[in-house]
Amino acid sequence: MGRLFGTDGVRGVANADLTAELALGLSVAAAHVLAEAGTFEGHRATAVVGRDPRASGEFLEAAVVAGLASAGVDVLRVGVLPTPAVAYLTGALGADLGVMLSASHNAMPDNGIKFFARGGHKLADELEDRIESTYEEHRTGAPWDRPTGSGVGRVSDYTEGFEKYVSHLIGVLPNRLDGLKIVLDEAHGAAAYVSPEAFARAGAEIVTIGAEPDGLNINDGCGSTHLGLLKAAVVEHGADFGIAHDGDADRCLAVDGSGAEVDGDQILAVLALAMREAGQLRENTVVGTVMSNLGFKLAMEGEGIQVVQTGVGDRYVLESMKEHGYALGGEQSGHVIILDHATTGDGTLTGLLLAARVAATGKSLAELAGVMQRLPQVLINVPDVDKSRVTTSAELALAVTDAERELGTTGRVLLRSSGTEPLVRVMVEAADIEQARAVAGRLADVVKSALG
Repeated sequence: MGRLFGTDGVRGVANADLTAELALGLSVAAAHVLAEAGTFEGHRATAVVGRDPRASGEFLEAAVVAGLASAGVDVLRVGVLPTPAVAYLTGALGADLGVMLSASHNAMPDNGIKFFARGGHKLADELEDRIESTYEEHRTGAPWDRPTGSGVGRVSDYTEGFEKYVSHLIGVLPNRLDGLKIVLDEAHGAAAYVSPEAFARAGAEIVTIGAEPDGLNINDGCGSTHLGLLKAAVVEHGADFGIAHDGDADRCLAVDGSGAEVDGDQILAVLALAMREAGQLRENTVVGTVMSNLGFKLAMEGEGIQVVQTGVGDRYVLESMKEHGYALGGEQSGHVIILDHATTGDGTLTGLLLAARVAATGKSLAELAGVMQRLPQVLINVPDVDKSRVTTSAELALAVTDAERELGTTGRVLLRSSGTEPLVRVMVEAADIEQARAVAGRLADVVKSALG
């Protein structure tokens, strides 16, 4: 697996890359590293452990719980709940550590482990590096102090987690959702019961699809990465709109009443205006990534709202928000972070707040999302090139300059090296799709010739 920790925890094929032994070992290492960092402050540590419905989550949960308890950490098992629920409960219960077992939007054979620090925040890169290093030391035989007797951790089921999280979501809403008919696609995932309960309590009439998890069907042709079923269901049931989550429900995408997709950029735009109106958009700023559609930036600038862009990945969005005190940020993929109410992307919370805006304004979702016009975007992956030279090639730099001059203020170019493959991604946006395709094609040819 190379470096174990990626941008969103440790992830791989369950029982091949991500084994029970690895899950146990990482849990022990995490307990030791956080103790050494002073996180436990001399008291007996407590951890919250949750998972999505994947079959492999059952044995991986057992391994994580065993590892933590063997290291002297008391464990509260919360069962199947969304990633943001585990993050929330870690903070709300005053736990020292949170662990979520999920591979998010990935197919069922995959799984992952994500650690949260006290307060429900993702671990810093430095702590993840130390956990990985400590795990390797233990794996190669380095001894560690194993508690015995009353020093071992105790394990219990925390059955109030569902209710506590749903109550938190309802408490955040500025208004009820009475009169709205909403289709919810739960991806047969972790929010299959939480999300419908929250929307129903808020007053919406709901239709659910993808809400029958069996451990094997998570993300299978449904959810935020497969919107076809949701689009059809919204039209069939004459719903006002639809909401789609991914397997661990940290994402939210939407479909308007006509079945047209409303992506993360559009959702961010709608929520930014709502939060500014309520006086909640600190620094009059919203955080996106370099992959945010140019239409989003132009729309926000037209509304007098500043857009700060980060690298791709919700963790980088969150880092910028925390560093500068911003309240709202997210990605085109549907990771939306409302920092006053969540420490990570929360798909159910995002969907509820989007619905609340529709209910409060009396406008359709299509009308609200129309605040921004998505510019056509073309992405070409150029394989088998020296991606390390993407920022140093003079020939490529000249081609990019020419392309940017041609596109002017209504388009842009982005070249990115893949983090996992020997390829360069060429992304071009333009007011006209044919222009975007032509410019992207020319740049891809230059990448091949200059970096091949």
